[in-house]
Amino acid sequence: MAMADFFFKHNAQQELHKLRSLRPDIYKAFNAFSEAVFKDGALPNRTKQLIAIGVAHVTQCPWCISGHTRAAKAMGISDEEIAEAIFVAMEMRAGAAYTHGSIAMEAAESHPR
Repeated sequence: MAMADFFFKHNAQQELHKLRSLRPDIYKAFNAFSEAVFKDGALPNRTKQLIAIGVAHVTQCPWCISGHTRAAKAMGISDEEIAEAIFVAMEMRAGAAYTHGSIAMEAAESHPR
């Protein structure tokens, strides 16, 4: 079985429409927050999209990966820049696993056989 065969498939649009319709006020607030976050500020939207791509890889959200990559490409961000953001995310995820290893080592030391 290929890795792609494990991709979670469902009708996200239908279910998200239901979610939005149950609490449109909260959805509107979330949407306004999202728009505000991605406006140019101390960081330009371009940088924020690259951050979002990296974070989406760490949180492992396929919809966020796709959406923010498409937004990045639409504003002229190169494949090389996107790849670099992904590698930064990879390093951060691996680094976190490494440093969290200290917790396991401490637990192992405090519980000898």
